[in-house]
Amino acid sequence: MFYNDAYSASLADRHPAALGKPVAEVWDAAWDVVAPDFHQAMKDGTGFENSKVQLRFVRNGVLETTYWDFSATPIRDESGAIVGLYNVGIETTAQVRLTETLEQRMLERTAERDRLWELTDDLLVSADYEGRIHRASNAWSRLLGYTEEELRSRPYSGFMHPDDVGATMDAVLEMRASGRPVHFQNRLIASDGTPRWIAWKLAPEPNNERMIGTGRDVTEEREREIALRDSMDFARLALSAVSGVGAWTYEVASDQFFCDEAISEVYGIDAIQAAKGIRRELFLANVHTDDLKALGATMSGGLLRSGDLELEYRINHPDGSVRSVLSRGHMYFDLEGVPVRRTGIGIDMTQQRLLEQQLRQSQKMEAVGQLTGGLAHDFNNMLQGILGPLELIQRLVSMRRTDGLERYCSMAMSSAQKAAALTHRLLAFSRRQPLDPIPVDANELVASLADLLRRTTGEMVDIVLKLDGTPCKTVCDANQLESALLNLSINARDAMPNGGTLTISTSHESIDEHHAAQRELKPGRFICIAVTDSGEGMPPDVVRQAFEPFFTTKPLGQGTGLGLSMVYGFAGQSGGFASISSQLGQGTTIRLYLPETDREDSPDHAPVTLAQLHESSGETILVVEDESDVRRLLVEVFSDAGYTVLQATDGPSGLEILRSPVRIDLLVSDVGLPRINGRQMADAAKLLRPHLRILFMTGYAEMAVAPGGFLGEGMQMITKPFSIEAIVNRVQGLLGA
Repeated sequence: MFYNDAYSASLADRHPAALGKPVAEVWDAAWDVVAPDFHQAMKDGTGFENSKVQLRFVRNGVLETTYWDFSATPIRDESGAIVGLYNVGIETTAQVRLTETLEQRMLERTAERDRLWELTDDLLVSADYEGRIHRASNAWSRLLGYTEEELRSRPYSGFMHPDDVGATMDAVLEMRASGRPVHFQNRLIASDGTPRWIAWKLAPEPNNERMIGTGRDVTEEREREIALRDSMDFARLALSAVSGVGAWTYEVASDQFFCDEAISEVYGIDAIQAAKGIRRELFLANVHTDDLKALGATMSGGLLRSGDLELEYRINHPDGSVRSVLSRGHMYFDLEGVPVRRTGIGIDMTQQRLLEQQLRQSQKMEAVGQLTGGLAHDFNNMLQGILGPLELIQRLVSMRRTDGLERYCSMAMSSAQKAAALTHRLLAFSRRQPLDPIPVDANELVASLADLLRRTTGEMVDIVLKLDGTPCKTVCDANQLESALLNLSINARDAMPNGGTLTISTSHESIDEHHAAQRELKPGRFICIAVTDSGEGMPPDVVRQAFEPFFTTKPLGQGTGLGLSMVYGFAGQSGGFASISSQLGQGTTIRLYLPETDREDSPDHAPVTLAQLHESSGETILVVEDESDVRRLLVEVFSDAGYTVLQATDGPSGLEILRSPVRIDLLVSDVGLPRINGRQMADAAKLLRPHLRILFMTGYAEMAVAPGGFLGEGMQMITKPFSIEAIVNRVQGLLGA
């Protein structure tokens, strides 16, 4: 025998020794099975085909039973004499064994199904659409007292209560037409004449010529339901005397609600229809869309466990009002653990919620009063520090004197910077501060602050850093994070007047969906930066107010009360949150949670200094600013830096210049312009000049921090007040300097 590579796979360890050897020697006893066909083909020259031939032979040292499909065709020489056979052998062992396995499994499943039909207490049935029962489980005999012969002797309708025949036939016709399962209940009459309530689920068989079904005896449940309805009638009468309180019942099997007039009025549904029973989707049709998910979750949870359920949600009443409803109920299960019904009451909470809203508004106005009072005190002090030195500078200039000018300028600059810092703190607290988020490794940032913290806290405070062994990357405004940590460290120092230990640690934390939902965050991985002191600690009432603006326990004049509120606002604006834990005598820990990231750092342009302002390459800048003093300052700064500067006072005049053919390399615009704001003008400019670069200026821009982003491609933003170096650095960066 000679063979190809594919045939050698079946020979396994017999290859390659089998090449050129007699077939009988290669195939041992298996040759005796196929030899007659091969000899006959050699004799008469007709060839043959055999399938599923079983051969047993040793392969790889193991005696195997294999299966083959064989075909053979005679090979003739030039004279026509048969000198050999061309044999094609295909091993089908794997396919045959798979078929045998599937057949065995089918037999096992059939046996399991037959056993189930014998043992189950549910009524199992197979019937045709003419109502003839072809097979029924043993439970029929146990529950109703009929033999299988009796069940087959008359149509299915002959066992039903006459009042239920029509509804049952309607359900069967619906199932047959739609091809989908149906659920319903009807009464079957036992052999002794007693009716039994059966809850059915019917489904068409694959060919839709018959139907199969399962029925559960719910007679006792229906009897308890009748008794419960009688008691509910009494409860409705009692509750009707209580304003804003009503009773309801939800039946699981029928998926229907029953309720009294008080509930019907609150929900805005027909009272007569609801008293008779109304389907769930109609009963809940007016529920506020934002509350449907929570209500659905509560109802679904009630199907899994018995006990009390409570949820408050809103109703969009047909009269145009929005009602608040507090619904309390209890879920009842049968002895087999199947949910049966939920009963409860609904309380109209609308007036109470309005009163609470009015109370919150009153508290808000009180907080605003406290806020404005604190602002007035701090800003008046800072304005005094600005106006006084400016007045002295003006007097010296009028006297043509220069001595003292630099000192008075420094005084005014210092007070102005304090005012800007206070504004930043307020914006951070209200989450309206435009930030400059970049990828930051919290470990590196904390380590870089170590020396500054030691100088700030003094020799009596030990600084301990416990940094996670892996990088702790987040995306935030690095300067604001530094300010937050410095602020927390100063607070910790003040809490340890006799010295102590300040510990700053970093870690990776996971926030699950439950805790994230409580803080209106997305669940996921966070970087935690914890600042812990060994100081005096705080009582619970102080802990509750610690993040509120202008709340401070420090003596008058030693603290603004904005430090912790700024930290809280910065964390929230960065997509995270802050928490505080403290006990009297045991110190305080404040934790910042910031979203973890895998983003890489992007290089920034090196900052410029005043000595580098004259490095323009002849670019043209359009300045659009409605505040004349700011506009004149920018025009002068950019002109001194060597740029060609165009200017406009509002959006329309700026847009007119942008429509002209004049060269413009950069648009520097305030966001809050009159008539047409800066972003609207920028969007129109991008249509006219797609590659135009834009730098927005803002002192307060809610759009700049709105979800979804404010800046488009080729746009940046700088926050007022800014230094000359800062805005020139931005301009040169945008222009590619």
